[in-house]
Amino acid sequence: MKMQFRKIANADEPLLIQDSLDVSEVVKGRKDILAVAPLSVDLKALPAGTDCVQVVGKLSGDVDMMCSRCLTEVKRYMNIPFAETFKWLKQPVLPEDEDGELIYIKDESVDLIPYVEENFVLHLPDSVLCKADCLGLCQKCGQNLNEGTCSCDNTVIDPRLAGLKNFFK
Repeated sequence: MKMQFRKIANADEPLLIQDSLDVSEVVKGRKDILAVAPLSVDLKALPAGTDCVQVVGKLSGDVDMMCSRCLTEVKRYMNIPFAETFKWLKQPVLPEDEDGELIYIKDESVDLIPYVEENFVLHLPDSVLCKADCLGLCQKCGQNLNEGTCSCDNTVIDPRLAGLKNFFK
């Protein structure tokens, strides 16, 4: 998914970039992600001033994750906005001259895959719930409390007062 920087910077019309990208390697180490479908990339590259190109659009795809409370499978459709601005680097940039909004490039051709993968990873949720009122699992027997109750004694005793528990017996 390469973009020819000079060609777009001097063009009158935007360049449409539509592709499908396999991002399964990016989330390979995450235990909470069960499967990830190829990401649909729909971008538009357009000139944005002198020696600048702005790439905007959206990334979309399905991700199968585990509920962080009950460990059931949750299928999520991700619709991620994408906006990056690239600037041609004529000379080395001093640290005080850097703009956090711009990505400085030196080569004629820019590979967009690392930027797409980065946006995808940054928009992944930290934790997913199958439903807002998910009860989770029993800490003692592992029963899914959304499916039914268990017979475990789940009374919580303050450890500071645990010595008094048998006082009145």
